[in-house]
Amino acid sequence: MFDEQELRSLSPADRRILMRALAVIDAADLPSGHAGERRRHFTLAAIIVCCVCLAAWIGLLAATLPRHYTTGGWRGAWVGFDIFELAAFAATGWALWRRRQILIACLVVLATLLCCDAWFDVALDARTSGFWLSVLSAVLVELPLAAAAIVLARRLLRSTMALVRRYQGDTGPLPPLREIALVGSTVGRPLHHVLAQNADNIASHPGENETAETG
Repeated sequence: MFDEQELRSLSPADRRILMRALAVIDAADLPSGHAGERRRHFTLAAIIVCCVCLAAWIGLLAATLPRHYTTGGWRGAWVGFDIFELAAFAATGWALWRRRQILIACLVVLATLLCCDAWFDVALDARTSGFWLSVLSAVLVELPLAAAAIVLARRLLRSTMALVRRYQGDTGPLPPLREIALVGSTVGRPLHHVLAQNADNIASHPGENETAETG
């Protein structure tokens, strides 16, 4: 049984090896990831089918939709959309106030709705007296707010991943989010296999890790 003084006496490389070893022991008790892999493959196939169908639908709409169209339900469509946008703002504010992890998802949803708001305002007001007001609203309000939400969501994701990697014993620079595997799995391998391999690499080359940390 280690006491706190013994843990403090460990070198940074030894602490990283210990953290990885503990993560491997904990992960070994988790159920097999085969079911998760099947779900991932099914979801990926569904996304591919949706992309193909949507691309075909976009082509059909571009070829058949009239340039001008008079529609009903205009008030209900925009009031309903603004209600969803208000709900997204409220949920984001609550998650920020309560410091909940769902804030990341709320920020992404809010940014998406703001971009949609800007697009439809500008597109539907084209060739009308309100076009330039819609452009100014998009450039000065909706799009800057959407960009701020995405930047904050990205920052929170990177902070979360940096903390996860730290407790896995990895203190190197954080790569871009597009290069970081999902937590809990990598392509074809469970997390505890990856951690075990990393622990073996550090144990085999302790001098290199010490140099990387002080460099």
